[in-house]
Amino acid sequence: MQYPQARPRRRPPSRPAPRRLRSVPFGTTNDELSALLRDYPGRFIGLARISGLIGMKGVRELERRVREEQFQALGVSALVDGIPASDRRYYPLYAKAVELDIPVRIYSSMNYATDRPYDLGHPRHLDQVAIDFPELTIIGGLGGWPWVNEMVALVRRHPQLHLDTSAHRAKYLGQHGSGWEMLLQFGNTLIQDKVLVGLSAGLVGQSHETLIKEYLDLPLKDTVKDKWLFGNAARIFGLS
Repeated sequence: MQYPQARPRRRPPSRPAPRRLRSVPFGTTNDELSALLRDYPGRFIGLARISGLIGMKGVRELERRVREEQFQALGVSALVDGIPASDRRYYPLYAKAVELDIPVRIYSSMNYATDRPYDLGHPRHLDQVAIDFPELTIIGGLGGWPWVNEMVALVRRHPQLHLDTSAHRAKYLGQHGSGWEMLLQFGNTLIQDKVLVGLSAGLVGQSHETLIKEYLDLPLKDTVKDKWLFGNAARIFGLS
């Protein structure tokens, strides 16, 4: 019996490997911000971004930035460092922040980098930090989205824990199904003294005036809008 000859298989066309989105440091460097603070005294609040991966070198830099260059806060990022906020490598920085009596802003949101876990910035990591450092004033950056409910619950739970709304448009906060419903409910009542507005004008590509108006249009009490937009930050950073 004669069988038909098998045809050679064609190789599928080669496809480029999927692009991996990597997390890299962004924004103004500490040295650039130091020059800004020096050139425009009293106009800006300096937040020193320090990695938890450089040990005591980072602690010494934080002390120098605060004592000699008038920085007023510490900033740490799980997104950049690839470790959660509760990692013990951050603890010397937190202890120094308590000693210096400055707040710490901690990245607290989902990330879209594909080279590290998406939930490095989950608000649950703030819980252990607040337990271990009850004197530390903490600002959960980016409002904890999409885990807003957990973020709001933790802000209620810990007296020194706050949140900010940076990187998000206020006009979406008020939309049904956006995931921000609990923040608008409790941010207008029980945690009204613990919410800070972050405009992120450069990131979202809108003017400060447009972004402020979006907050003024939210269904919040007028006294609460004043707190979100200025009063709470003034208290935390010692401006009032």
